Amino acid sequence: MTLRGIREDDLEDIMRWRMDEDITRYMNTNPKLTPEGQRAWLAGIRGNTDVRYWLIEIDGQPAGVINLTGLDNPEGNLGWAYYVGEKRLRSIRTALSLEMSLYDYTFDVLKKKAVYGDIFSLNKGVIQLHKLCGCEIVEERKRHVCKEGIWYDVTFMRMTARTWFAIRDSKKYEKIQF
Repeated sequence: MTLRGIREDDLEDIMRWRMDEDITRYMNTNPKLTPEGQRAWLAGIRGNTDVRYWLIEIDGQPAGVINLTGLDNPEGNLGWAYYVGEKRLRSIRTALSLEMSLYDYTFDVLKKKAVYGDIFSLNKGVIQLHKLCGCEIVEERKRHVCKEGIWYDVTFMRMTARTWFAIRDSKKYEKIQF
């Protein structure tokens, strides 16, 4: 598994993944993306110091996207998210390695204090995955996101540098370079 910067030739895959019902059902929006819009998005993130995006490759195949937000936050707190859009490349091993390697990068390299994620509460598997990695639930908000007329509950989770450093040695995962 490797991570690299997003290139223009990745945009078609990213657009397809991001509009896939398997992905969007757990996200705040169901976008209708276009190639022109994707190129504008890429130009916007390239010039934005507050965010970083990487393309996830598994066995040399484009597989998904992982990102950090809030890099300019002076309090040292970040947001993060990822998805593996290629169904055949999804696995618990991949998810664990991505998440725990992101913690290594966030706390060892960036020297940040905490990373936060928000998950649709109906996405029980991902909530359990984050707990397995050591995340804690910070808050659950009922009817927090309205998407196409339907309200969704959202679970907010956090990993702190202090917690990660205390539990990291007990975790087994493939370390991925960011």
